Amino acid sequence: MISPDRGRIGVPGPRPGLHEDRRGVIDAVDEQLISLLRANGRASYAELARQVGLSAPSVHERVGKLEAAGVITGYRAVVDPAAVGLGVTALVGVIESDQVDDTGLEEALAELPSVEDCWRVAGSEGYVLKVRVPDIRALEDTISALNRIRGVARTRTTVVLSTKWEGRRG
Repeated sequence: MISPDRGRIGVPGPRPGLHEDRRGVIDAVDEQLISLLRANGRASYAELARQVGLSAPSVHERVGKLEAAGVITGYRAVVDPAAVGLGVTALVGVIESDQVDDTGLEEALAELPSVEDCWRVAGSEGYVLKVRVPDIRALEDTISALNRIRGVARTRTTVVLSTKWEGRRG
């Protein structure tokens, strides 16, 4: 008899066709659930169950385990930035000074409300930020604020002219 937990998160041992990472084992059904939730985080357990061929309680349990293991970290509403008054998007590269304290710098970046995303990157820039603001004047103010942060040597800004796609997977 095959255990119902076979291939589930936290069950040790590799199995063909499964992906292992530091969170445990994710099987093909988990991958399908993750994909469906990335496309529609508001899908009901009944709808997810229909699409993966399980019962709604089984899907509820699997999703709960994915959340508990930190695989699913949250759900969000995707909003049109222009519709909420944020018509300008820019990518800002942050070049660090030699005497930088990453923790203090990251905390300062996190305090700027116009910084939507922050990535630590390799290359001449230490961070790349996605900034959303109402207009060019607000972008100028944000860049000035960034350049005043201790540890920032300078910034390099690219203004987004149009977005062809964003958040491709949900």
